[in-house]
Amino acid sequence: MTDEMEAIDEATMSRRKIDHTLARFSAAHDEMNAEEAKRRERRERLASRPAALLEQTRTALQRAVTNTEAEAAAQAEPEAAPQTRLQEKKQRRGQRSAKFGRIAAVVAAALVFLSTGTVWGAKTWFDAKFTEAAALDQNSGDIQNAAAQNGTENFLMVGSDTRDGASAEEGVGTADTTPGARSDTIMIAHIPKDRSRVVMVSFPRDLEVNRPDCQRWDPATSKYTDQVSPAQKIAKLNTAYAVGGPQCVTKVIQQITGLRMNHFVGIDFNGFKEMVDAVQGVTVHTDIPIIDGVLGTVVPEAGDIKISGDQALNFVRARHVKGDPTSDYGRIKRQQAFIGALLKTVMSKDVMLDTGKVSGFVTAFAKATFGENLGIDQLLTLAQSMRGVDPSKINFMTVPTVGTANSRGNEVLVPSKAKAVFTALIENTPLPDPNAPAAAPPSSDAPEPTSASKPTSKSGSAKTSTKRTSSSG
Repeated sequence: MTDEMEAIDEATMSRRKIDHTLARFSAAHDEMNAEEAKRRERRERLASRPAALLEQTRTALQRAVTNTEAEAAAQAEPEAAPQTRLQEKKQRRGQRSAKFGRIAAVVAAALVFLSTGTVWGAKTWFDAKFTEAAALDQNSGDIQNAAAQNGTENFLMVGSDTRDGASAEEGVGTADTTPGARSDTIMIAHIPKDRSRVVMVSFPRDLEVNRPDCQRWDPATSKYTDQVSPAQKIAKLNTAYAVGGPQCVTKVIQQITGLRMNHFVGIDFNGFKEMVDAVQGVTVHTDIPIIDGVLGTVVPEAGDIKISGDQALNFVRARHVKGDPTSDYGRIKRQQAFIGALLKTVMSKDVMLDTGKVSGFVTAFAKATFGENLGIDQLLTLAQSMRGVDPSKINFMTVPTVGTANSRGNEVLVPSKAKAVFTALIENTPLPDPNAPAAAPPSSDAPEPTSASKPTSKSGSAKTSTKRTSSSG
């Protein structure tokens, strides 16, 4: 929130406009909740005593009609004594005033019901666009210091590489050539109870984990089956979504972090590009042209480039970029940079003060996402709690790993550093220095425990990743 006493300049005026706009959204949100409570109370009353309420309403209407007719008759009844022209004029004026008053009352009532219905209908319509998918387990035994996490918002965001709906022209494959779905992107958006910061933590798709038993997930129907996929001691993180969908990913991430995931956001990348087009493109910065060995030329030149939805889709998917030997780490960096740029664009005055762009973005977001505990109420609450937060101050980081792939082509977690990061998030304390020395994990060829709380004994530091073989996507 901007300080109303600070010096007025163009940047301050822009921030104030955005803050005031978000305040109006917040007020509208509160009004919708109040209207919903009133509607629910009226429905309960109607359900408990419909006949009595109907009779009361009918009687009240009859009384109003009778009174109106009586007033009209009294006004129309001739005077015992002859009226002067002035008296007749006053009588006609009174009749017209009474008639206009009744019409105005009817119009006002209609407008009230219309506006209430419009707000309620818009909320219902937006919520109906979100696809529900069971994902959360907020009572999991893997959650650490649960009491300290009350009021904290943790959004687990998973970008699926499903090719359903993709065309051959897009160059990413189709559902026939690449069936199923894996998690191309796994990221946590952490917002503490005091809303003092936002921390985005990314996880490499090839992170080596101990995958637990998971109920089978069918990505084509977005439903779980009766089959159970048995636990696998050594597995890539992105296989959790492939075999067990949102619930399995949530299990693994809560094991690693100890954080309580209370929102799950699944993003279909094929629909994601509509969000970018809804705000008429997003400006990203890249130090090198993005030319991918599989996707082709994504961004032809370095610098600040405004990209469209199709370009944005390839920008966050590219993992064989010429001049970038880091593969997944380079992609994670681009994904983080893009999310920061998208947030900056959405929170800018050009979007926040344009109701068409806001509506288009929310509609596209709703169509492209699925999950649990996600809807207009949650988005408005999030926007309200983050009001005034500078998008450039959002902290992006990657879960600490050794930085080089082991002989299985997997990334290996550094448990001591990971524990320090997630303890800081749980307790809302300063994040640890990423360059501080830490004990290294066991040999990179040994299975790595998924829990961040398990200790290790060898020393070392994170290094830059080299290109490696990994699962498709």
